[in-house]
Amino acid sequence: MSVTEGATGVAAGGGPDAATASRRRVGPYTLITALDDARTKVPVPERRYIARSADGQHTVLLSLPHPGGDPHRFLTEAEGSRYLLGPCASPVTALAAPGEPAWCARPYLPALPLPTALAVHGGPLPERTVRALGVALAETLAVLHGQGLTFAGVSPAAVLLTADGPRLSCFGAVRAAAPDGTPRSGLPGLEAGSLPPEQASGGRPRPLGDVYALGATLAYAATGHTTPERDELPAALRTVVARCLTRDPGARPQLAELIDTLAGDAAAGSAADSAGLLVPGRLPGRVIAALAHQSAAVLTAETSVGTAPARPPRSRN
Repeated sequence: MSVTEGATGVAAGGGPDAATASRRRVGPYTLITALDDARTKVPVPERRYIARSADGQHTVLLSLPHPGGDPHRFLTEAEGSRYLLGPCASPVTALAAPGEPAWCARPYLPALPLPTALAVHGGPLPERTVRALGVALAETLAVLHGQGLTFAGVSPAAVLLTADGPRLSCFGAVRAAAPDGTPRSGLPGLEAGSLPPEQASGGRPRPLGDVYALGATLAYAATGHTTPERDELPAALRTVVARCLTRDPGARPQLAELIDTLAGDAAAGSAADSAGLLVPGRLPGRVIAALAHQSAAVLTAETSVGTAPARPPRSRN
C-alpha cells in the first residue's frame, strides 16, 4: 500500500486507523479513511478523518481528540475557530452536540498533511514551494494576530496542502490565546520541535511563539526535520529560518518582515499570489497527482460507504 492509500483505496494518510474507518460512525458522519499516515512518525495534535454525512450530501474533514486529551477544551477551542480569518484558515463548521463524544468537522478539500506531502514527493519540498508556503502561512498568522489571537499550534502536521493553497488545521487541539498559561510539553500529539521554548516552560502563548513554530515548520518542509543543522537548510533560507528559531522572542522577525523576506523576487513568489500554491511550479508533480487521486478515490469511497451498514465507534473520551 502506498503512503497515499488507505485500506478503502482512498488517497489519504493510510495507517492503522484507515483499516476500520469505513465501518465507523461519529455523530452524523460515516468515516471513510484516516487523513494522516502513521508511518511518517510525525505527531498529530488530533485524530483526523475524511468522512461523509449520512444523507450523502456533505464530505468533511472530521477531527477527534486523542485518547487522554481534554474533550471539553477540544470543543471549546474548536468552537472558537469558527471566527478565525485569513487565507489559510480552515474554521470548524460543525461540532458534537452536548452529551456526544467530542468531534468537530470542516468542509472537505482534497488535502495532504505536510508530512504526507514530503513522503509522496520522496523528500523535502523545493525551495520555491517552501517560500510560497511560508508567505501564505505568515499572512494568515498576521490576520489572526490582528484579531488578538495566538494560534499556538503551528506544526508540520497542522499544515494541509490543497489545490487552493495551504490550510492550517488542528484548531480544536491547540492552545489558541490560552489565558491560563498551562505548560504545553507532554500533551498528546505535540510535535516538540515546533514548540517555542517559552511555551514549553509554561509561558502564555504569544504571537512571536507562532513565528518560532512557523520557522520550525518551514525547516521541516525544507529538510524533513523541525530542528535541522543550519547547513542542512537551503542557503537562501538559512538566515530567516534561524532568526525564527532563536530562543529569544525579541530577536525573531515580525511577520511583515518574514513575508517580505520569503517572497523575495517575482520568481520566488509574491504576497499577492502566495495562497495560490498550485500556480504552475509551486507544488511538485507527485503532490499534485496525489491530491487528484485522493479527490477521485473519495468519490468512489463515498458510494461504497453509503451502501454499507455502519457501526458506532466505542467512545474513547
